Amino acid sequence: MNSNYYAIVMAGGVGSRFWPVSTVEFPKQFHDMLGCGVTLLQKTFSRLGQLVPAENILILTNERYNDLVLEQLPMVNANQILLEPAMRNTAPCILYATLKIQKLNPNAVVVVAPSDHWIEDEATFIEDLQTAFNFVEKEDALMTLGIQPTFPNTGFGYIEFDKLDQNQVKKVNQFREKPDYETAKKFLASGNFLWNGGIFIWSVESVLKAFEAFQPKLLALFSEGIPTYNTEFENEFIANNYALAENISIDYAVMEDAANVYVLPARFDWNDLGTWGSLHEKLPKDLQENAVVNSKVILENASNNVIRTDSKKIVIVDGLNDYIIVDHKDVLLIYPKSKEQEIKSLIEKVKNV
Repeated sequence: MNSNYYAIVMAGGVGSRFWPVSTVEFPKQFHDMLGCGVTLLQKTFSRLGQLVPAENILILTNERYNDLVLEQLPMVNANQILLEPAMRNTAPCILYATLKIQKLNPNAVVVVAPSDHWIEDEATFIEDLQTAFNFVEKEDALMTLGIQPTFPNTGFGYIEFDKLDQNQVKKVNQFREKPDYETAKKFLASGNFLWNGGIFIWSVESVLKAFEAFQPKLLALFSEGIPTYNTEFENEFIANNYALAENISIDYAVMEDAANVYVLPARFDWNDLGTWGSLHEKLPKDLQENAVVNSKVILENASNNVIRTDSKKIVIVDGLNDYIIVDHKDVLLIYPKSKEQEIKSLIEKVKNV
């Protein structure tokens, strides 16, 4: 394996739209959401480990999840787990991890990947990632893997690339905010828009140059800690300084302003597993489009439901269509799929019950 290859796995999110399974105490990346025997974090680590040496994979997460990471990834050492003492979006933690990597290996090229997405065709993912690594090793480029849109989704940002660009790796014209439905339909019809899946590839040299140009204050803050990184004094520096960082995403901080942004249209199938509905898409289904995880079911006049329990509980459903049915610990959720975006708001209501 190439010792210059590194990965930063983003594992600090809560996944509140997957409540009641995903909670602040135990978010979705630490769950086996598809009932396949491994958690989303474990699956992501093993996928990246096909190209990136295991010791070069860093896990970015909130400090409250340190024990969960060590439990699920016993092969990693403490220095590979970067603990955020405060929620500050993606730019600060990516910068922190990048400076740590630069100190270890100034020739490093890095992939930044979410911990909770689902990629089935791993061989093609690795081929695309290799293409991206090859590109950023030679070029001063900030790169992303763009996801081929399959329908006019209003929940993702979009990447617009040059229609006339015949190269495999394409120059990005601009990043576009989450559109309304009519705009999303136009994006798909035009043929030169991709979903922004939050997978980035670059050399440490190129991304630090971009931070210097567009986020000099943020770079200055974390550069003060360089003498402490990868030493016993690192945690103290982060504890005292991390919360001083601006709350800003990597897209706003760097990608939307940089002129050297490129995209590789991904050839693998991808699902962000952002909602129960997106999970339903990935699961095997019966003839009536019901998807079942961990449950034994008797279904009558029931279609297009997603049903999940903690154990092999028997679930009997009659006359219910397009519903989310989840039994987890002391919560039973029976909720229309059409309102899945509102599940996040139920958490506060339940606290008052």
